[in-house]
Amino acid sequence: MAAAKEMHGIVVSAGLMNKTVKVRLGGQRWEQRVHKWFKAPRYKLVHDPANSLRQGDVVAITPSWRESQHVRHVVKHIIAPYGVGIDERPPIPSMEERAAERMAKRDAKDKRRMLRRSADDVGVATSGTNNILKEVERTVAQPGVEPSASQ
Repeated sequence: MAAAKEMHGIVVSAGLMNKTVKVRLGGQRWEQRVHKWFKAPRYKLVHDPANSLRQGDVVAITPSWRESQHVRHVVKHIIAPYGVGIDERPPIPSMEERAAERMAKRDAKDKRRMLRRSADDVGVATSGTNNILKEVERTVAQPGVEPSASQ
């Protein structure tokens, strides 16, 4: 399998979306009528895992797994910072660090799912309807106590 293509671009929008920036990539198109190349930049939404990019930074990006519907690239490294230096920003995690974090989150989610399913098998009330029924049964058992209106 071929290595992922590294592309260089300029951050044109940062800080408006959490962990996401817009990067302008170079490009040209041929205009047949005048026999001339014109600028035709492409724009990509790029995942910035540490919110470390600022508008004007020159960055290297690579394709990655899809973070959301339109975000399919990730920042590999900062080539030339604009404004605040790289040392004063949060570090950009490597691919291995991102994969490990993703696996840890997935494992935690799987454990929560297993706990929830085992609780459902035992018969523990988890839905809102069951909670209301339990409260009604409790108030019926205690005369003179009115049910709370929290639900």
